[in-house]
Amino acid sequence: MTEILSQDEIDALLTAVSSGEALESETSSSPSISMGGGPSVKPGREKKRLKVYDFRRPDKFSKDQIRTLQMMHETFARLTTTSLSASLRTLVHVHVVSVDQLTYDEFTRSIPSPTTLGIINMDPLKGSSVIEVDPSVTFAIIDRLFGGKGEPLKTNRELTDIELSVIEGIIVRLLGNLRESWANVIDLRPRLGNIETNPQFAQIVPPTSMVVLTTFDTKVGDVEGMMNFCIPYITIEPIISKLSAQYWYSSIRKGITTENLNLIKEQISDVRVDVTAKLSETELKFREIAAIRDGDIIRLNGSIKADVEIMIGNSVKFRGKAGMVGKRLCIQIQEVVSTIDEEMLQDILMGEEE
Repeated sequence: MTEILSQDEIDALLTAVSSGEALESETSSSPSISMGGGPSVKPGREKKRLKVYDFRRPDKFSKDQIRTLQMMHETFARLTTTSLSASLRTLVHVHVVSVDQLTYDEFTRSIPSPTTLGIINMDPLKGSSVIEVDPSVTFAIIDRLFGGKGEPLKTNRELTDIELSVIEGIIVRLLGNLRESWANVIDLRPRLGNIETNPQFAQIVPPTSMVVLTTFDTKVGDVEGMMNFCIPYITIEPIISKLSAQYWYSSIRKGITTENLNLIKEQISDVRVDVTAKLSETELKFREIAAIRDGDIIRLNGSIKADVEIMIGNSVKFRGKAGMVGKRLCIQIQEVVSTIDEEMLQDILMGEEE
């Protein structure tokens, strides 16, 4: 016999199907199956965990690469904390809040307008990046540099030409910290292109392009705000293979190469050091020292024929004979006590690195 459902029953059934209740009731009401007189087994469907994937914003960075970028920018945050504290002469604290990947359009819609947007040329990488500083932090820095207490403005506005010039110097200082924090991955030479205040005028990539966004919590005195560093994937793509924890640690702990040793030798070859010739020694009482006058003779313990110790710093490096060349005193090297060869230099440098 065919049963006809009313409209209310159809609506209720569709609602149950959309919420998943119909599937659960079907599973619970299904007949049990007995296997050879044993306990009954109720058939059911295993629940599979599905991950939602948005093709409009595909993941470009792996978790390992995101973690490496976070470590690099934590170094940048520490350097920025030190440099800004020194230049502003107040307590500054910068630390990484998050490292996320999103579209460039999502980034521009998440920041206020007007704001401070520095367009950065990422030489030798092709392309640009963006450093965005929250207006409250920007005006606190400007107020501090102009002799104030570092207070933000009550109402947001665009920067004047003088204020743009001042904040430009701050961003250039930040780029020096950025270069140092990236040194283990690439010899980055970031340069400030221009400063924009409207996010719509800072379209460095198409809106749908994927970027990696590092967000810093920045505190200048009592003023707290955010600072963002946005790098497009197409800019960082040539070195994406180097953004791994393995490469990061290997670049930090890599051994001293012949090229590095030659560079070190070249740099220290022109360094001037004091060389001291130690003839001999003796002991005097304090009253004897106090009684010394011009022309007095101090008798030393060593023989006049004994070798003279030649010291560099506090260490004896050579032994030789004292004499004269013309009217000038001199020492003739007779013996080299110790030398620093390449293997010893490498051991010293590796010990300092650890």
